[in-house]
Amino acid sequence: MFEFFKKYRTFFRVMAVISVIIITLFYFALKPKKMLPIYNPGDVNPELVDSTVQYIKRNHTIADFSFINQNGKTITQKDYEGKIYVADFFFTTCGSICPKMTANLVDVQKAILNNPKVMLLSHTVTPEIDSVPVLKKYALEKGVIDSKWNLVTGDKKEIYTMARKSYLAVKLGKPDELYDMVHTENFVLVDTKRRVRGFYDGTKKEDIQRLIADINWLSAQEE
Repeated sequence: MFEFFKKYRTFFRVMAVISVIIITLFYFALKPKKMLPIYNPGDVNPELVDSTVQYIKRNHTIADFSFINQNGKTITQKDYEGKIYVADFFFTTCGSICPKMTANLVDVQKAILNNPKVMLLSHTVTPEIDSVPVLKKYALEKGVIDSKWNLVTGDKKEIYTMARKSYLAVKLGKPDELYDMVHTENFVLVDTKRRVRGFYDGTKKEDIQRLIADINWLSAQEE
């Protein structure tokens, strides 16, 4: 028996190598490829979506916008053209979930600091309170890096429209006060084609790690 194996040892070695190659190829062929969904209003909890767009099930993109950031600069979609970005809604006087969300977004900022493809965009839901100086003070306190992260204020109706019709991310507030919003813990991931690619709980570390992984995946697809 030993002589038999010795005689055909080269053959067995070749077959072993071939077997490893075949198994490896099967593994990668059968391994599920990472994919991120493309969200449309019809895919999202109706509570977070304006009733006028809830029927849309395809080709949804973020609308054009124009807001003022913490430095008094006008920020539009042009500043985010060709960028992957994370959007959220907050207000500086929030004492509940906002501090945790902001701290977690600071972690995201650290993760994307050296990636020129990625930015952050935070909209205040109380623009009547969050003026440019207020946002600047907040940005300095929280460690916001201006080149990566814009905190924006503007017309309340326009912010409402973006939140409910574009980002699909906030609930209605008091029915007797037009354009009131209840911001949620949602972070929204937007790709370079202005499509919504993910929603993440901004208060949970595990969701933040998932968000960072998805940003890296999206970024790699653009190379």
